[in-house]
Amino acid sequence: MKNQKTVAVCAGAALLLGAASCARQTKEAAKEKTAFQVSTEWRPTQDARPDVAIVYGFGNEKSFADRLKSWSDRGYTTHFMTGIAWGGCEAYFSGEWDGKEHLDEGQISEEGDSITHGWRYGPYVVPSLNYVKFFQERIIAPVIDAGVDAIYLEEPEFWAKSGYSDGFKREWQDYYGFPWRDQALSIENTYLSNKLKYQLYFRALNEVFKYAKEYGKTKGMDVRCYVPTHSLVNYSQWNIISPEASLASSPYVDGYIAQVWTGTAREATFYNGLEKERVFENAFLEYGSMESMTRPTGRKTFFLTDPIEDGDIDWEDYKTNYEATFTAQLLYPQIADYEVMPWPDRVYESAHKTCATCEERTTIPRFYSAQLQVMVNSLNDIPLSDNKVSGSQGIGVLMANSMMFQRYPNHKGYEDVQFSHFYGQTLPLLKRGIPVSIVHIENTEFPDTWKDLKVLVMSYSNMKPLDPAGHQYIAQWVKDGGALLYTGKDNDPYQLVMDWWNTGDNHYKAPSEHLFEQLGLTPAPQTGTYPVGKGTVYVLREEPKDFVMKPNNDAAYFATVQKAFAGTLETKNSLYLERGNYIIAAVMDESVSAEPLVLTGSFIDLFDPALPVLQTKTINPGEQAYLYNLSQIKDKSKPTVVCGGARIYQEASKKGTYSFVAKGPIGTYNVMRIYLPQQPKEVKITATGNSNISQDSNTWDEASHTYLAKFENSPDGVAVAINY
Repeated sequence: MKNQKTVAVCAGAALLLGAASCARQTKEAAKEKTAFQVSTEWRPTQDARPDVAIVYGFGNEKSFADRLKSWSDRGYTTHFMTGIAWGGCEAYFSGEWDGKEHLDEGQISEEGDSITHGWRYGPYVVPSLNYVKFFQERIIAPVIDAGVDAIYLEEPEFWAKSGYSDGFKREWQDYYGFPWRDQALSIENTYLSNKLKYQLYFRALNEVFKYAKEYGKTKGMDVRCYVPTHSLVNYSQWNIISPEASLASSPYVDGYIAQVWTGTAREATFYNGLEKERVFENAFLEYGSMESMTRPTGRKTFFLTDPIEDGDIDWEDYKTNYEATFTAQLLYPQIADYEVMPWPDRVYESAHKTCATCEERTTIPRFYSAQLQVMVNSLNDIPLSDNKVSGSQGIGVLMANSMMFQRYPNHKGYEDVQFSHFYGQTLPLLKRGIPVSIVHIENTEFPDTWKDLKVLVMSYSNMKPLDPAGHQYIAQWVKDGGALLYTGKDNDPYQLVMDWWNTGDNHYKAPSEHLFEQLGLTPAPQTGTYPVGKGTVYVLREEPKDFVMKPNNDAAYFATVQKAFAGTLETKNSLYLERGNYIIAAVMDESVSAEPLVLTGSFIDLFDPALPVLQTKTINPGEQAYLYNLSQIKDKSKPTVVCGGARIYQEASKKGTYSFVAKGPIGTYNVMRIYLPQQPKEVKITATGNSNISQDSNTWDEASHTYLAKFENSPDGVAVAINY
């Protein structure tokens, strides 16, 4: 992250942690650009060579220590990850820890079913303070004792369909001060139930991370704490409650892993009346919600992609959607840290169908492993960039954590099919080539939230503000010259739930009335345009979901956005970005044009495992591209590996010679292009054990001055020596 962002988070955290600790964390985190999470000991088939191996699950102490050491011995920085909501807590639920079973603290559905990961003592947890104490003593302390200084507690998930266990009922009584109410009986109960679920995991993570930092200090360690989590978009779609954006302001949270992949991004959405998968667009919005959640607070954020997914599908499907999600993550140039994959054993060792209609199964095809190795290794190199994605900048859509509160259970008088209120505000812009951003109401107090924002679109049709503070920041931004577009009828039954806007001294019929009051307008302005200070408020009394669920029904919405933008609003069917030597592009279908995007220059196609050198690249609607721009090589006198399916070590260059060692997982094929000032006279490639590798397929491309080398990967290294 840039210095200004690091300074901002250190200032916020200094009150509780001390400014010095923030500086040390930032220095350590800077060395950790790429990572993957692993549950096994080191194996040569998994050695994809990111910076960090995040060892998953504590288990018994010896097993964890052995796994940790096996990766450390191979040169990896080692961190620790486990789930905060499930798994590894058998001793708590079985009674082994304190002599009492705690199955009443599992998440239970209305039907009385335990929501588990498949075994009796592995339920999703209602995180009581007693459970927090267990977690601190039995997991966090031993991990820190083992020398780990970075802890990831993933997926703080409370299922919306749960809320019926005795443990949850006790927490309800403690939090609200009155007896538990069945969430299925009223919208009011649903809102209160989901709000409590949200608060319980915020408390749990805050307490566990606070303990980790304090316990680490007793060992002379500066422990960093991260939350790997699905996006707010996906949790809202999947009816899961999680603290999300509020954690970004916690002084004990150092960052996140944005868990976005094919399995989340392929969730069907409505657009122009049609429900279907829109993987690229959905991934772009998911990553955007994570980037905007953390950027104003300066937290470190890893973006995750997965070359396969949880569902047992076929390799071609995995490949197509991996390219879509991979492209989407790279279109955020202020993020350059990545979890390159979860579970490398699943990627490299598991068998899946060879095609959608085939019964034959195979481990990862050679062409795909070669391609993904090139893609993964590029993430070690791709830089932060101040460049902007092509298109009109400065349009944001407001989100709030309470989006998760209105999704389940369904009640008569309210439905938000496939989360369409959100997509009604975002897809009509994104599909027109506008790189719409996300604004989190929880971050409105941070100045960076408002940087370069021209138009803010918001609605309370699918969310409610958890406190009134955001309204004063929104109102001040408008008065200072911003353009606010408020859309929605404010007549959904969730407007009437018991919360700050209608309790105590407040008697607003809807939370928007408080916002409009702050803006100096009447409580319920009708469709129209209203000057406020130096800015303008636009009101559109239509439900956002209707912009996408009804065919050809977003014209009025888009026209209002155009008016609010007060300038030329560029529409197109593509997004394009240059980051250092890399070009990232996507062309969308269902857009303003069916024309392809045609790029000319000198490129290496990083989505093609043959790594061809191209002068023209045509990207059709529904496709993405990832290119290495050879014209951006600055020093033409210096040899370098520009791309390849192995990580490079021990690089050495003298006049007329260039050498290095390439390492990658066994069983995969390394294809790489090496830039050289002149055509090589001799290339010697030597595997472990000093056996030469055949050069038959290796070729020189005079136009690009690149040498194409191909050989089997080895985790022990393959030495390459070139004379030119």
